Amino acid sequence: MKKTAPIETRDGSHTLFNEKAGEHYHSVFGAVQESEHIFIRAGLDACHPAPETLQVLEIGFGTGLNALLSMQWAEKHGQSIRYLGLEAFPLSQKQLEPLNYPDMLSTDKSLFMKMHDSPVVRQLSLHFALQVLHEKFQDFSADNSTFHVVFFDAFSPDSQPEMWTVEGFRKLYNALVPDGILVTYSCKGDVKRALKAAGFSLEKLPGPPGKREFLRAFAVKK
Repeated sequence: MKKTAPIETRDGSHTLFNEKAGEHYHSVFGAVQESEHIFIRAGLDACHPAPETLQVLEIGFGTGLNALLSMQWAEKHGQSIRYLGLEAFPLSQKQLEPLNYPDMLSTDKSLFMKMHDSPVVRQLSLHFALQVLHEKFQDFSADNSTFHVVFFDAFSPDSQPEMWTVEGFRKLYNALVPDGILVTYSCKGDVKRALKAAGFSLEKLPGPPGKREFLRAFAVKK
């Protein structure tokens, strides 16, 4: 799968273009800005009261930007996070090396690179442990009521319709603790219907620059 060199987005941070999906990994209006708005503020900031260890699952680990921001959030708040990323088509070290996230976020670049080589759980900082599995979402299974937050960051429903199904969202609903949170950038009608059919309660929130709205869903369980 060929991918081009880093592309600078409007906030100065990089994204990559995936030729197979025909899409960028992050918003061209601002990669860091988008991730902070959707996944950190609407996801991690909404977890209160937070458990002793916050269990986070990301579907579509991609460049690792969401994980890097989550690690910084964990250290800032003194909140333990155990983070599991799922990525069926991992980027190579050559593709990752030019990305400017470590410079922008004042993070050790070697630590950022290690994030993409974590097939087993690795304690990357005082409060942040990470594991990345290179497998398809369809093959992934998790124990019920395991995760507090899901970052659903796959490519779009038009590009990867197999990722945005009722069956897939039901798997995530079961994997979340009661009232656990799922956040995703998509607000398409088909996505909303699939989430509702899987059992989620939905909330539309104002989007980051370049996007009108995005979704936050809650695993409301009796």
